[in-house]
Amino acid sequence: MELELQPLKLPGIEPKRPVVIAGPCSAETEEQVMETATQLAKKGIKIFRAGIWKPRTKPGGFEGVGTVGLPWLQRVQKELGMLTATEVATPRHVEAALDAGVDILWVGARTVANPFAMQELADSLRGADVPVLVKNPVNPDLELWIGGLERINGAGIKRLGVIHRGFSSYDKRLYRNLPMWHIPIELRRRIPALPIFGDPSHIGGKRELIAPLSQQAMDLGFDGLVIESHCRPDDAWSDSFQQITPDVLDFILDKLVVRNGVQSTESLEALRRQIDECDNSIIELLAKRMRVSREIGLYKREHDMTVVQTGRYTEILDKRGAQGVLCGMSGEFMKVIFEAIHEESVRQQIDIMNK
Repeated sequence: MELELQPLKLPGIEPKRPVVIAGPCSAETEEQVMETATQLAKKGIKIFRAGIWKPRTKPGGFEGVGTVGLPWLQRVQKELGMLTATEVATPRHVEAALDAGVDILWVGARTVANPFAMQELADSLRGADVPVLVKNPVNPDLELWIGGLERINGAGIKRLGVIHRGFSSYDKRLYRNLPMWHIPIELRRRIPALPIFGDPSHIGGKRELIAPLSQQAMDLGFDGLVIESHCRPDDAWSDSFQQITPDVLDFILDKLVVRNGVQSTESLEALRRQIDECDNSIIELLAKRMRVSREIGLYKREHDMTVVQTGRYTEILDKRGAQGVLCGMSGEFMKVIFEAIHEESVRQQIDIMNK
């Protein structure tokens, strides 16, 4: 299905990169909303975001103030002249947000992962004329992401965009959510007219990562940024570690390098970034493998076993070599790689045995 798109024109917003959407993770109090929005408006931010309903991983956490916060967004519109944006996850949210005149809706990653939920949202949006931004699903599934877009577009919403917020991982490493840049790059290749916003707050999960991740998004030709900004981040009721003050946001945006010539997805720089991402993943997987090797070393020590198990070593070389050949690599290359990996695994186990 080919998407029928219209330009994501927003009143009072210049269509130059980056279009910035900023505001707190959650609307907590009317005072907090107005104080944050006022500070952001003074920095030139035109679009204010705040979560009214907050889907949480576990019950018991702050799940948003609900509809009581919608009049606060109306104050932001009326008194500061800013556009407003909030997340919707159910038809009831859509109805309440549209009734309150929210300017932009976004759909969260957990909702996008559920086609039934996306269809219900699409049905509730039918007949509305509002821009909708669709975050990537929590899992790295491009077809699921595109499917969600198709459902919303099929309901008549033509002002569509996406938010790249990274992908969930069992092992938390440097990032809260792995960027996996090649996925939004492929999305851009397949749907060139679709605006892409980067969400460095959710990718990084730490405020010190917002600046470099914002720059990466610009280097890859993203159209905008969604950044969580709070008047007092350390006191935030949700996701305090990934929020920054409006002053810090202004500093980051001022230092951004935004190049006019957007690189194509086949450009050398984009391909090199994919190589860097693959290398980072290889290193992280090797580190995980060595952690498992050390656990095996501990088991062998406790059960008085030798470090080298010849049969297992031969099995690894034979199986991995065959797998590599099936994937287009030479058997000799795979042999060299896994001999080196096995040698390091043995060294790690010997260290454990000698402790």
